[in-house]
Amino acid sequence: MIHIEPDILNKVNTWLTPDFDESTQTQIKHLIASNPKELKESFYKNLEFGTGGMRGVMGVGTNRINKYTLGKNTQGLSNYLHRSFPDRKIRVAIAYDCRHNSKSFAKIVADVFSANDIEVFLFEDLRPTPELSFALKHLNCQCGIVLTASHNPPEYNGYKVYWEDGGQLVPPHDALIVETINQIDYSEIKFKPNSSLINYIGEDIDNTFIDASIKNCHFDLPENSRENLKIVFTSLHGTSITLIPETLKRAGYTQVFIVEEQAKPDGDFPTVKSPNPEEPEALKMALNLADKHNADIVIGTDPDSDRVGIAVRDLDGKMSLLNGNQTMVVMTEFLIKHWQESGRLKGNEFIGSTIVSTPMVQKLAEAFNVEYKEGLTGFKWIAKMIHDFPELDFIGGGEESFGFMVGDFVRDKDAVTATLLACEIAANAKSRGSSFYKELIDLYVEHGFFKERLVSLTKKGIEGAEVIKQMMIDARENPLKSLNGSKVVKVEDYQLSIARNMIDGIETQIDIPKSNVLIYYTEDGSKVALRPSGTEPKIKFYISVNTELRDKSDFQKVNSELESRIDAILEDMKLN
Repeated sequence: MIHIEPDILNKVNTWLTPDFDESTQTQIKHLIASNPKELKESFYKNLEFGTGGMRGVMGVGTNRINKYTLGKNTQGLSNYLHRSFPDRKIRVAIAYDCRHNSKSFAKIVADVFSANDIEVFLFEDLRPTPELSFALKHLNCQCGIVLTASHNPPEYNGYKVYWEDGGQLVPPHDALIVETINQIDYSEIKFKPNSSLINYIGEDIDNTFIDASIKNCHFDLPENSRENLKIVFTSLHGTSITLIPETLKRAGYTQVFIVEEQAKPDGDFPTVKSPNPEEPEALKMALNLADKHNADIVIGTDPDSDRVGIAVRDLDGKMSLLNGNQTMVVMTEFLIKHWQESGRLKGNEFIGSTIVSTPMVQKLAEAFNVEYKEGLTGFKWIAKMIHDFPELDFIGGGEESFGFMVGDFVRDKDAVTATLLACEIAANAKSRGSSFYKELIDLYVEHGFFKERLVSLTKKGIEGAEVIKQMMIDARENPLKSLNGSKVVKVEDYQLSIARNMIDGIETQIDIPKSNVLIYYTEDGSKVALRPSGTEPKIKFYISVNTELRDKSDFQKVNSELESRIDAILEDMKLN
């Protein structure tokens, strides 16, 4: 018999009161009788806001996504909005993805906002997350919500909150909103809607968003280059099917082959183990279709269409899945060069990235004399850079987790526009007898060969959370002295906001918000970051190594050497 702590039992008993509907109470009673472990998992904590909003398993309880946890969040957010904008008519935009219950959850959220005298603009059907960021600004809203769990497994859903600048919540609003939510009693949630305040939006916003995407990402390419590019696209059962094919068509791409088996939105994601374009298995069907049509590029997006995975032909003509760092450096260099060639580089431009992404992005910025800004993991921090430095023009930015943003018309990672950008790069390269892959190698020759790998360990449930917590404690208390025979020369602890020089012991302050991240730097230029995920039950290890690539003919040899160096680091860390 599993012991249930008194505070958990108190929460359970609260959910058995008349403030909760009969169905909820019946499910809880069933858990009490037949699954006390699941009962404990469902109530042992409240769902928290992480890197990408609040995500969790759907079900009853305070640690689950359901009518009441969403209602409580929305009621608290409504109270905060009224305090923040006391003299304005408040407007919010709401979108949702293909996941189970997303549509009904979105309506619940809309109902609570309207019951609090807030005007709602609710998408009539599922839409990509970046379109919500765009719509929020376009409609002059103060806030936006997306019901999504991104690429998490089918049993998950989530709640992303955006502020009036179009970016996700950052300090000070995030903590203040959480504080307001925590003060709410479930009995205070206003579920009865004011239907006159709920407006449905759709095609008009779609067209405006597509036009903006093409405007920000349509370059002067050689004649017929777009028509000559063969593209395979898969939405992985997600929302991008609603916009990406039409965006490519309007941009002039005529040879787009869609993976039909994955084109229908489906919250079960039946053809993949994980609907995550970071996973090679997720793009297997697309890669097979690419070989059938001799395609130049494969594009795959996650369920809410903010991440994009790209595969291109390698030097042997085989399809190779690039990682987020590789696509990011090619995209960033292409954008900066375009700005340079069109006379738009005036000395007040910047690009953005994150502390766990490839250091190569900074090398690109330095080469073009463009300012480089670095933040914590998550595009909300890149959006905050744009907000905090209005005197600077944002060219673009990305992070290793397959996200990229072009300009600031959307202030979140945007797979729609990033897909178009990738195709523009591929079409331009092909017209010159090159390829996306060869462009990447050319950058390695010019700026140094940086190679990265991500290793994730999944640790589910209460016990898993404790394991991850202990792993970070051990890494802090017993820092590594060397990696693959190279001495650790610096350790950055973002939770303590301290960077320590391991040679002379001198400590300096880190001037960005606190986060549970540790980064090791070695004498040979290697970099290893440790970070618990903010959206999944995982701890992540980001490894980056680099060396010189004198000539592209040496690519295969040097690539193997860097792979071996990463393997050795993983061996040292007992992660192999």
